Amino acid sequence: MTAESPDASLTAPYSIEFPYNRTVGEKIGTFLGGLRDGELYGVRTASGAVLCPALEFDPVSAAPTGELVRLTPAGTVTHWTWVPTRPGDEIAADHFAWALIAIDGTTGALFHAVDTGGDPSRLTAGLRVAPRWRAERVGSIRDIVCFEPVES
Repeated sequence: MTAESPDASLTAPYSIEFPYNRTVGEKIGTFLGGLRDGELYGVRTASGAVLCPALEFDPVSAAPTGELVRLTPAGTVTHWTWVPTRPGDEIAADHFAWALIAIDGTTGALFHAVDTGGDPSRLTAGLRVAPRWRAERVGSIRDIVCFEPVES
């Protein structure tokens, strides 16, 4: 038996994908169109909660969701984990964390990157953030490069 060095870790390549096409429907289509236009949309559930990202069905009751709601593009970090690198993207290595962001006026959270400019001490639960939009958007969650801290 050989001892594993403390710097070694097990890694494996992975790819998350849906290997098929589908019609996204009114709710998700509006959400994606909003991203293209630099806006965030959510949907109201029968209980009155607003969900972002928009969903076709309420994850609690499985009932179809209702009214589309235009949201203020800002939120609060609820949970996060610092990431040492993000290869192949616009955010510099050592500058970001993956975070759950509660968009203002919604229930639940949106999972996205938060860029703190390389300072992990700025990232705390309760940090106010706003999206940094790509200059050229196509209607994808990647139209948001990341979220950035906003001064209050």
